[in-house]
Amino acid sequence: MPLLKIEKLSKSFGGLKAVSNLNIEINEGELIGLIGPNGAGKTTAFNLLTGVYEQSEGKILFQDKDMRGLKPYHVTQRGMARTFQNIRLFSDLSVIDNVKIAYHQRSSYGVFSAFLRLPSYYAGEEEMQQKAMELLKIFNLDHKAEEIAKNLPYGEQRRLEIARALGTEPKLLLLDEPAAGMNPQETHDLMNLIRWIREKFKLTILLIEHDMSLVMGVCERIYVLDYGMIIAQGAPDEIKSNPKVIEAYLGEEVV
Repeated sequence: MPLLKIEKLSKSFGGLKAVSNLNIEINEGELIGLIGPNGAGKTTAFNLLTGVYEQSEGKILFQDKDMRGLKPYHVTQRGMARTFQNIRLFSDLSVIDNVKIAYHQRSSYGVFSAFLRLPSYYAGEEEMQQKAMELLKIFNLDHKAEEIAKNLPYGEQRRLEIARALGTEPKLLLLDEPAAGMNPQETHDLMNLIRWIREKFKLTILLIEHDMSLVMGVCERIYVLDYGMIIAQGAPDEIKSNPKVIEAYLGEEVV
């Protein structure tokens, strides 16, 4: 049974069909790429998966359960987390508080314990503090735990956003252009980091990316979108030489 199965998924905005008849299957443990030219529908697909948009047609089955109608926080509770093309941190909170917020959905105490400051509240807070610091160490951000998130350099903000997503303890991690704005060395380091966190956290990863060196270097299978439809799928070497993919990116026919 695939971890994620997308069947005939479509989304229309008025007369515009942003995603059309999308079919994707992702097995547990895979690292899959979703690529395509600007405006191909990639981020719309992510927004459908995570409950930001509701599909016009089709099904999203995650762990064999229909995700239709779920709010984003319900999707996260089911085990699906994401990052964003434009970084969306809680910019005025500390680095560690950004990560602790992610852990709160699985906290061991309730509102009653928090209100009365019962021992279970303090024990739960201490547990979240320790887990958050462990994640920050992995991303080499532990020495900046008390800094305000918006004061971090761009590359560190990217790493913090991934750390926060991992704090929700997901089974499927969706990365929306994680290398955006990074230089070649940072992109190379990110490639190694993505491989490492998949193994460390036993994750399945689906990523959108424009940097082809990252996609081809880290993904096992790739789906290609153009005008909201899948035009190709396969291993990186197959995708690189696919005439339809070349035409979609270069805008000309390949003889």
